[in-house]
Amino acid sequence: MMPIDYTEFEATLNLESPPVTWPKGLKALWFDAKGDWEASHNIAQDMYSRLGSWIHAYLHRKEGDRFNAGYWYRQANKTYPEISLDAELRELVESVLGIS
Repeated sequence: MMPIDYTEFEATLNLESPPVTWPKGLKALWFDAKGDWEASHNIAQDMYSRLGSWIHAYLHRKEGDRFNAGYWYRQANKTYPEISLDAELRELVESVLGIS
């Protein structure tokens, strides 16, 4: 079942894995929130969409690769964010859930 908001998304982080019915974007964000950057990146790099590019950008920003992140933000038609990584994760999750 899809979470209805970010609080419900956070509550799923005690699970062993994300629900199989979730879309790829939400699964990628779930793995990142669990601290598994690699699993998140593996999903995001196979998403050929603006959302996939945005998640990819966020992940490279998180790892400190500003140059690579900048490329992916441009692919996602986004400006390089000034907000915290936590705030961007929340924004991404809410975007996937259709509430932002």
